[in-house]
Amino acid sequence: MPLEKGFDPLIVAFCCQWCSYAGGDMAGTSRLVYPANVRVIRVPCTGRVSPNLVLRAFQRGADAVLIAGCHPGECHYICGNNLASRRFQLFGHLLEYIGMEAERFALHWISASEGSKFARIMTETTETIRALGPNKLRDNT
Repeated sequence: MPLEKGFDPLIVAFCCQWCSYAGGDMAGTSRLVYPANVRVIRVPCTGRVSPNLVLRAFQRGADAVLIAGCHPGECHYICGNNLASRRFQLFGHLLEYIGMEAERFALHWISASEGSKFARIMTETTETIRALGPNKLRDNT
């Protein structure tokens, strides 16, 4: 399938306010470059992100969705990241079942001091999704 000329994927990143969001802030204050097509949504904890919210992001036009939170064992809410990990363990299979590539969804652990990791993950995700092309299931309304 040929890629659309100038395709710039929309990536939605649900980031834990305590770690990953602060990691994104660290990337910015360190002047690390990552694609501007990433839309960061700050959430209290990755454990608060529901599969319905992720599916809605895809439906509304996201080409990829990331959930980024505290490293396992370091959650500010004790076990929110463990809950997210269990909740989304099979999510890639659900995406494949509805006709999407599993690579369009990812769960990452990024601490507040890992600005370079945040920038690297956002850049790698953008390149991966650019190669896959646009989300074919988006709601065009």
